[in-house]
Amino acid sequence: MQFQHIDNTDKGEFFLENEQGQRIAEISYVWRDAHKIVADHTWVDDSLRGQGVARQLLDTLVDFAREKQLKIIPTCSYVDVMFRREKSFADVML
Repeated sequence: MQFQHIDNTDKGEFFLENEQGQRIAEISYVWRDAHKIVADHTWVDDSLRGQGVARQLLDTLVDFAREKQLKIIPTCSYVDVMFRREKSFADVML
């Protein structure tokens, strides 16, 4: 799956659109400062449920944070649960 990315220096998101250009999955974040982002929202359309798309979005966000040497503050309930469950995210979790 190839996610698109938008970032305007205040906030950003990784997302997936269908062939009609409708958004069907997204994970968004807000910049807290130059070294921290707040993961505030994850959403996946019902048509994609059970296919691991939310995890793929989270992995993409984590890869972005690692590349930019950022820490992630999880306010989104999904991201918070995954950060608690998955020790491999410890390097980006704040």
